[in-house]
Amino acid sequence: MERSAAAAVRRLRAAGGERDRDRERDRDRRPPAPPREAGGDGAAAPPGKTRDGSRRRPQALSERRAAALVLLYLLALRGLAHVAHRHLLSRPPRGGHPHFSAHRARGYLDNITAIGPRTVGSPENEVLAVNYLLEQIRAIETESTDAHKITVDVQRPTGSFSIDFLGGFTSYYANITNVVVKLEPRNGAEHAVLSNCHFDSVPNTPGASDDAVSCSVMLEILYTLSKSSEPLQHAVIFLFNGAEENILQASHGFITQHEWAKSIRAFINLEAAGVGGKELVFQTGPENPWLVQAYVFAAKHPFASVVAQEIFQSGIIPADTDFRIYRDFGNVPGIDLAFIENGYIYHTKYDTSDRILTDSIQRAGDNILAVLKYLATSDKLAKSFEYRHGNVVFFDVLGLFVLAYPARVGTIMNYIIAAIAFLYLSKKVLQPKTRAINNLKKFFTAFGLILLSWISTLVTVLIVAVFISLIGRSLSWYTHFYVSVFLYGTAAVAKLILVHTLAKKFYYKNMNDLNLGDVFFDASLLIWTIALAVITQMGLCSAFICTLWVAFPLLTKLMIHKEFRQKGATIKFVVMYMLGMFVPYLYMLYLSWTIFEMFTPIMGRSGSEIPPDVVLAGFIVAITMILSSYFINFIYLVKSTKMTLVSSTAVFVVTLILVCSGIFFPYSSDMANPKPKRVFLQHTSRRFHDLDGNLVKSDSGIWINGFDYNGISHITPHVPEINDTIRTPCEEWAPFCGLPWILPVHFMFRKNWYLPAPEIFPRSPIHFKVLAKELMPWNSVRLSFEVSGPSHMSLYIRPHEGSALSTWSLGDGTPVASIGGDYFVFYSHGLHATPWNFWIELTASEKHSDGIVSLAIAAHYFFGEDQKSPQLYALLERFPNWTFSSGWSCTYDLFVF
Repeated sequence: MERSAAAAVRRLRAAGGERDRDRERDRDRRPPAPPREAGGDGAAAPPGKTRDGSRRRPQALSERRAAALVLLYLLALRGLAHVAHRHLLSRPPRGGHPHFSAHRARGYLDNITAIGPRTVGSPENEVLAVNYLLEQIRAIETESTDAHKITVDVQRPTGSFSIDFLGGFTSYYANITNVVVKLEPRNGAEHAVLSNCHFDSVPNTPGASDDAVSCSVMLEILYTLSKSSEPLQHAVIFLFNGAEENILQASHGFITQHEWAKSIRAFINLEAAGVGGKELVFQTGPENPWLVQAYVFAAKHPFASVVAQEIFQSGIIPADTDFRIYRDFGNVPGIDLAFIENGYIYHTKYDTSDRILTDSIQRAGDNILAVLKYLATSDKLAKSFEYRHGNVVFFDVLGLFVLAYPARVGTIMNYIIAAIAFLYLSKKVLQPKTRAINNLKKFFTAFGLILLSWISTLVTVLIVAVFISLIGRSLSWYTHFYVSVFLYGTAAVAKLILVHTLAKKFYYKNMNDLNLGDVFFDASLLIWTIALAVITQMGLCSAFICTLWVAFPLLTKLMIHKEFRQKGATIKFVVMYMLGMFVPYLYMLYLSWTIFEMFTPIMGRSGSEIPPDVVLAGFIVAITMILSSYFINFIYLVKSTKMTLVSSTAVFVVTLILVCSGIFFPYSSDMANPKPKRVFLQHTSRRFHDLDGNLVKSDSGIWINGFDYNGISHITPHVPEINDTIRTPCEEWAPFCGLPWILPVHFMFRKNWYLPAPEIFPRSPIHFKVLAKELMPWNSVRLSFEVSGPSHMSLYIRPHEGSALSTWSLGDGTPVASIGGDYFVFYSHGLHATPWNFWIELTASEKHSDGIVSLAIAAHYFFGEDQKSPQLYALLERFPNWTFSSGWSCTYDLFVF
């Protein structure tokens, strides 16, 4: 009996121990409340209780509800951002004092564009446009009040300069045209602010947005200011420049040669990278924070971003403006504005005045008039050198107002916020000390998993983009932008979710979901904090974005930790969480849409070498990573991700199949919203000469360049003779492959085509003459030339091996090589220009039997009777209506000396 009783006791004890172990295991598996925020010791906080006093288990998040809330949240924010972008006028113009009239400005715009394409050197640009501007200025002068004095000057400068744009080249201009107007007090003014536009256009386009609308706005501003009875403190100089499209020549002629240029203390440059919409302030300075403050104070409908400034000045956008000339050659600070909407028809025949909304003209006029008036009455303009130092962080808030503060203040603020975040994370992870190692392991595992998911997502989506490019379906989203979101965006979302779902299932299978969500939130916070510190250290003003993505999530976490700790991931928690994230998410969607609006059209003119799908896919992945950074923790809070993963994968697969099938044609001829393919055609006659002047090779044909990655693949079905059998061969021994480039963009367009055609004989042929060959000291040879020809010519120089181009009569005397080592000179002239005389000097170590330099010159006929041959006309007529095909004739002659 004693033995049986003892055995029974032992069995009861064993069973009790087993039950204790089972309860312990249940406790480990059951999700406890998240760790206490204040103490950060990782211990489970006591959850709330039910009515009967028992403990209530923290809720897990329903996938269906979470996915719906996140999707609706992002769509609502996207809708707000869209409304902010499309809302042009924040308040209507008031009566009373003379105010800007968009209807009067539209009249100017219609009349300027009615002249037609205004290419430098053409009668339309040099005579008709100039006469119209002078006529309107004289009419404004007659109605001016006695408080002002108006002076008009027509400048026709000649000059030369070098620029590192497009890889570097030198520009020479002769007798181009500037119309300059000075509005000043009756007693004159010592200092002035400049307002700049250009009335010339690229060949074969009306140039309404670029830049006739800006000149129309300036005419109306001149009228409005001149009608005011209030005298200005400083002068306002209006420069209507007639040669901007020739790579900033007229602005150089003004700022380096005009007598009024010395009085200018600041400028506003009006430009376009699209057709209508809002005008974006995308460059300011250099330094001179007072200029940004002037815009902040005066602009009625602000739209400005230091992010756009840093993107533009990085050089990744193949464009430049007169801002560079005033900054680099005039040492004058300024503000650069540009219309950015609908860049698809920028520099095409569709850039017509009827596509520019009256409200767009009104908002531009209101803003520029207010800023000019503010500057012209500011004491700071006269002493601008005293306020020169320091950069500014600036950005508009949904177009309602602009926040601006000194960059040094931003740096201090960024480091303080980063330090607070680091302190919070350190306290969270390192306390209690007994669990610090385990907490660190969890924390950095989550950190690594986020980075791994981002990298794997980027690689996966880029592989898809490369595949799309290789099968010839590039730019399928060009006309239908949301195709890119459904293709690359859903692929990115699916990959992100898949990586974290696998980690949750296999690596974290025995860990508490709520604790995991907490850890991944902190890991995302660490990533943004590191980004904030690094970008601030780099000196980039755009670091303010990281500040938003650290400060607001950290505040949100501190405010809702009690709700999360007591009740888990409830719907109330999710709503409070999203409200706390409202500011960074809304601003990121607002900013990202601005960037997409600028960059997407550029992909249609970025050359044949850069796969646009890869670029856009990279952008979409970057935006996806940013927007997902504080929603990754939801993957660990929800019960399952199966529905979301399957849905996003299904959308991706369906879109991929549709894209591969070719259903989404890249281009559109819809007159209401055209998105054309750009093609340039040059009917060319080439002649190559040897050292003795003998003609060794000649040919003629129509040289074809497609401006995007698709080349001519979509054109071949319509014009079968244009196909890959006529790819242009490179003449390796000649500068720039022996081809008549109008600008040194050879590195962007390595794929082009040469369709044989009859030789052309221009009625006004080029005349090239060697004036002298002189031996100079130190084994140098100086060659002097004289050239006369059409308004646009290109000079190409390649020193032979063993010789070097040491100096020349162009620019500042120091030759600037283009990409590849050859030298490029862009020449243009206005009316009645004298022959172009120049010399080059080369050094050679020894005598060369094959000469010391190859020099070629191309003549481009952009207007008049020599512009298009009958063969070129006939070919252009066969191009489909979804193309913008711009054509002209040119000759190319190469000589060896």
